[in-house]
Parts: sequence; C-alpha cells; structure tokens
Amino acid sequence: MHNFEKIFDIKNHSEFKKQCLDIYNFQYENNMVYQNYCNMICEDPTDVNEINKIPFLPISFFKTKKILSTDNFEKVFYSSGTTTNSRSKHFISSLKLYQKSFINNFKLNYSDITQYTILALLPNYYDNKDSSLIYMIEKLIKLSKSKESGFFLDDYINLSKKLIELDTKKERKTILIGVPYALLDMIDFNQFQLNNTIIMETGGMKGRRKEMVRTELHEKLKRGFGVSKIHSEYGMTELLSQAYSKGDGIFKTPSWMKVIIRDINDAQNLDFNKKSGAINIIDLANYNSCSFIATDDMGKHVNDDEFELIGRVDNSDIRGCNLLV
Repeated sequence: MHNFEKIFDIKNHSEFKKQCLDIYNFQYENNMVYQNYCNMICEDPTDVNEINKIPFLPISFFKTKKILSTDNFEKVFYSSGTTTNSRSKHFISSLKLYQKSFINNFKLNYSDITQYTILALLPNYYDNKDSSLIYMIEKLIKLSKSKESGFFLDDYINLSKKLIELDTKKERKTILIGVPYALLDMIDFNQFQLNNTIIMETGGMKGRRKEMVRTELHEKLKRGFGVSKIHSEYGMTELLSQAYSKGDGIFKTPSWMKVIIRDINDAQNLDFNKKSGAINIIDLANYNSCSFIATDDMGKHVNDDEFELIGRVDNSDIRGCNLLV
C-alpha cells in the first residue's frame, strides 16, 4: 500500500511524477467510479506512464457518486449549496491527511501558524457544519494558540474593535479571512488603516451582492481596509489542498498539487506549457478519493507551481469558491 506521507516530501518533478503514477494506479485499482470512467475514455488505462496520459475525473461526479478509494471514511464534507443543483460531497478517509495538507501548506506560504491571530468572517460557510473550509479554519484558529482568534459572523462592531486593537498592539500579525460580501459589508460599516493585518478573501458573493471582477473587488477592499494588497485562498470541497495568492492574482500551489491546462474543446488534450484553458487539478492529498480532477474553472498557466484564474467554463455551475474572476 502506498504511504501517503511521501507526498509532502516531494522535491522535484521526477518525484512528483512517480507519486502521481503510483497514486493513479492505486486509485484505478481501488476506486470503482474512477476505474469505470478510465475504462470508458482510455484505450488502455493499465498502461499509463506519463502524467498527461492520466484521465481526469469531471468534478460533477462528486455530486452524484461516492468517490472513494478505500472501504471506510471518517467524515463527509459538503459544498455550501450556493446553487439550486445538488451539493458536492467529499468522503474523507483520513482527517489526519487533510490536516497535514493545510497545515504544511499554510506554513509554506505564511510560516508558523503560532505567529498569527486568525479572525474569520465566514457567515454563510459557518452555517454549513460539514464545510471543509470551516473545518480548516477551526483547526488553524486552535493551532494559533491565540485567545484573540475566532469567528465573527456579522458582528461588525466587535470585529472592528478587535481589528484595530490587534493592529495597534502588533504583538502578532493578524489574518482576517472572509467571504467577499462580508468583507465589503465590513468596510461599509467602518473604514480602516491597517498596518499589521493580512486581508484574505475566499469564496463568492453567495447571492448577497452583485458579482464583480476580482481586480475591482480588491481595489475596494484595499481602500476600505487601508492595505496595499488583498490575499486570496483558492480551494473547494473536492480538494484537500489549497492555493494561495498574496495579492497579485497569481495563485501558488504546494509541491503535492499542480494545475494543468486542458483544451476546452478536447478534454484529453493536456499540455504543461499551454497558456490558457480549462483547469485540471492534481491534488495528491486526495489520495483516498480521486487526485485527478477536471474542474469547471478557466485559468492561465504562469509556471510550474503558479496559475491565474480567468473565469468559468460556459454552462458550468457557479461555484462559491470562484465566483470572482
């Protein structure tokens, strides 16, 4: 049996390729939904020796099928249900693996969590107790070991006081992570001039405000919070890893996650060097479900571990995590 811990030790493309092929073979043998899909679209799914030959499962399968490569699971994460269609569900066999993925990834991007106070403004997500995002933020809040860390639903009065107090004290750096509409509500309530705080947006408007392009959103938030950059988190129910942007619209993936651009007119046409198209994601932390997912997002390839979001594939469901482009 493959040791999933190895994915966090990947140092180069050769090691990544080996892990990909090992995990592909494991999932092909043990995940019946994925196996049936591979058999349907591949000439010989047992003879895959290159990453661009690996079949990517359409993300819509997570709505209707049980995507699982093991017999047992600890938890099921559900999407927030921002559309009228059925919610996606992700069967999780190892919460330990999920935790290791998001803790390691946070450390890679922002250093140790104990250096931060985490404030969360995620009202819609907080109502979904089976949200993978809420699970992650709850754990990060606990690991921060800061008595000031916590969730603020729509308590803008106390959150405003807390933000200003923490920013003035400068004992730790503060991260305020929130959904865009709530962050906009926050700056409608109060204007700030923050010097020791990271503002991070994730998710979409959830039908609360008119959609806007990401650059427009970031300009409004920068003015309202008095910061020079707005950070972003890119994740979804179907993934156990995230990508982060530190304010330039370019998202960075960890060594166990990669974005490959596919031709929107030919789903099997994958190219590591293709500049723009639909986004396929390899997330090796999805070891116990499916690591190879064809999303409905559109993007641009920047380099081996960076990409830019540019929109949605036509006629795809609008997803909360990427309504803003």
